[in-house]
Amino acid sequence: MCARDRARRRLYSGGDPGGGRARRVAGPVSRTTMARAWRGSSRPVANTESPQEPMAELALTFLGTGTSNGIPVIGCDCAVCRSTDPRDKRSRCSVVIRDGANGQTYLIDTATELRSQALATGLRHVDAVLMTHAHADHTGGFDDLRRFNEVQRRHLPVYANPGTAATLRERFAYTFTDAFTFYGGKPDLTLHEVDEPFDLFGREVVPIPVFHGRLPILGYRFGGLAYVTDAKAVPDSSRDLLRGLDVLVLNALREQPHPTHLSLAEAAALIDELRPRAAYLTHLSHELSHAAASARLPEGIAVAYDGLTVTAEG
Repeated sequence: MCARDRARRRLYSGGDPGGGRARRVAGPVSRTTMARAWRGSSRPVANTESPQEPMAELALTFLGTGTSNGIPVIGCDCAVCRSTDPRDKRSRCSVVIRDGANGQTYLIDTATELRSQALATGLRHVDAVLMTHAHADHTGGFDDLRRFNEVQRRHLPVYANPGTAATLRERFAYTFTDAFTFYGGKPDLTLHEVDEPFDLFGREVVPIPVFHGRLPILGYRFGGLAYVTDAKAVPDSSRDLLRGLDVLVLNALREQPHPTHLSLAEAAALIDELRPRAAYLTHLSHELSHAAASARLPEGIAVAYDGLTVTAEG
């Protein structure tokens, strides 16, 4: 048994006392064109060795890489907010993952700018939505999910931990009731609580529990790819779930320590411990420009920016 399997057994042992096991989502599998939208330079992120059995590719596109204010920040005249480097224009944090194993598309979080992010990156189809937590910058675009309902003419599954699910039910109750006989008038969603690995169209997804200050939130692992944002503390059991990765996406707010987010140095130290093949930093504030943050990082760690696509083995 590998270290990752042992860690998962420790973390998820004891059954499902909270009823959090996600139900399998049924429905037809639609095929998505797997396009690599490389923009600018980035370090290679896929395993270059030749495995005995080819693994399906996962492609992650950063829809947004900024903090809760977005960048530029309203009323701020700092150098980053006035920067002409397009990589310093950061909308609120969200990513989309296209799965080469099953042709499905997973959206992680619904940032405030979801509509404009989708238009900018050509996102036209979503098969499932995974929520890290329910803060406003990660849920502000929740109502925009209605357009995917309208295009696809079906309900969308949403996955979250029990605390996030409870907040979503309270804040967006109308999205979980069937009020119309047609799609598009509002989001039509099915909510699934998850607190252990679950099946998503044949793909095993592993929730990664972390702490955003004192708030328990989730990252997610898909094969050789993991996405963790808004973390301040990563328990040892969750660190074990993040070993052996091709690509790790991790938040890094600024250089100075912060009570609820990892700093640049804290993120770099965690990445050094976990040893992914490549790592990308997201959720940066206007206290760090793309160029300045990149200059402070060791080889193997890059700063993500809105619109960047990276790939990993599935």
